[in-house]
Amino acid sequence: SYTEFSYQLLQAYDFYWLYTNKDCIIQVGGSDQWGNITSGTELVRRKAGGEAYALTCPLITRADGTKFGKSASGESVWLDPAMTSPYRFYQFWLNCSDEDAARFIRVFTLLSRDAIADVESKHKNAPHERHLQKALAKDVTIRVHSEARYQQAVEASEVLFGKGTTEALAALDEKSFLDVFEGVPQSTVARAELEHGIAVVDLLADKTQVFVSKGEARRMIRSGGVSINKTKISDESESVGADGLLTGKYLLVQKGRKNYHLILAEQ
Repeated sequence: SYTEFSYQLLQAYDFYWLYTNKDCIIQVGGSDQWGNITSGTELVRRKAGGEAYALTCPLITRADGTKFGKSASGESVWLDPAMTSPYRFYQFWLNCSDEDAARFIRVFTLLSRDAIADVESKHKNAPHERHLQKALAKDVTIRVHSEARYQQAVEASEVLFGKGTTEALAALDEKSFLDVFEGVPQSTVARAELEHGIAVVDLLADKTQVFVSKGEARRMIRSGGVSINKTKISDESESVGADGLLTGKYLLVQKGRKNYHLILAEQ
């Protein structure tokens, strides 16, 4: 197509401009950029009588053959936490297939050969524990985002799967919190009402749609199956106030072990 043809010309001229204005003599890229880069070296030779060079490396692809990149299918992974939160970044590596993790741990981490061999041995003996993915996710997340952000991502993961604490939940920033509970059903309630306190049964079955009826809410509370912000509700006459809002906006209701509901306090 003309777009592809003009792209090569534009990249070639870009290399020529860098050569003449910034003394740039080498361009590095993935193997799919070979033709574009060598068009630049040829333009430098013909137009400036100079020498420029191309250096390419094999593309990093997923197990299904798709490549990483903003124009590729699938989720893009950014180093900027504003584009990909540390939690999502950690989850990306943690959710790699065994095949991908075995390759990525050699490409993206600084682990020694012996350390990688040890991790692979542990993974082979207990693949369900995902030793490869955990080692990969830990190394890359710490180097990109810091040890503190890595620990926060681990704690956020535990929160989602029912192992986290109230303290770990409260420590999450809003973006990480919303990333963790993406897709969870939501309801809204007026913040002014929370300021005065709302009876928990009214909150869960009248002001919001967490339960279809007050009777169901009471039964679930009596059986010990309701928590708000990871704190179990033991008294159906308990009142919920605005002082417990996470990041100043949310209440996290948990029904049973795996069912979550977000309540947003609106101004």
